[in-house]
Amino acid sequence: MISAQVLSGTSLTVGWLVYLPLLGWAASRVRWVELLTDRRRQHLLFGTVFCLFALWLVRRDFDTGVSYHFIGMTAVTLLLDWPLAVLGGFMAQLGLLALGRYELAALGVNGLLLIGLPVLVTEICAILVERAQPRNLFVYIFCAGFFPAALTVVVCLIAALGLLWWDGLFAMPEWLSDFVGYLWLMMFPEAFINGTVISALVVFCPEWLETFNRTRYLQAPWKDDER
Repeated sequence: MISAQVLSGTSLTVGWLVYLPLLGWAASRVRWVELLTDRRRQHLLFGTVFCLFALWLVRRDFDTGVSYHFIGMTAVTLLLDWPLAVLGGFMAQLGLLALGRYELAALGVNGLLLIGLPVLVTEICAILVERAQPRNLFVYIFCAGFFPAALTVVVCLIAALGLLWWDGLFAMPEWLSDFVGYLWLMMFPEAFINGTVISALVVFCPEWLETFNRTRYLQAPWKDDER
């Protein structure tokens, strides 16, 4: 998360101008009738928002104006599909804003970095996996769960550093290569958390995953004709 004090007014404004249409687009793609009539989906949505809210509360704040916490949006996107994932992440942001742990001015920028980009990366990976139509269950777990979560960390960190460098208000470290070691420390826990959640859902509650093709992945293996 990036504080408003290290972002320019232009970046804060553009963040809101891009984030608000994203929220509107996501809201227009939600199947509201199905959501309002299905208590199971409602419980999944609000339970996911609470888990995100709790996950984002556990963070490390630095004096330089940036904070670090796990993202968790890969598992949320696979669980709810991208429209509800975007809206669920926004609801978690509002909860943190109400507690004073978020800044309203920087909510748009952080929403794009911590919700928009992770959802985009996960959705692209999920689409590519679905197009390949693999029958191996572990392909879905690793290529749609573990790998996108790790890739999300890289994409979000590069985007955040690029934005801070462009604004020029953040004191960039002298040796950016020092971040490489920390990058591995962030990638593996993020991938482990999201991948473990997806693995557990695939095993115990596959019907909860909106992006999981139960017919293909859980069908009985092909057998040779008996001779």
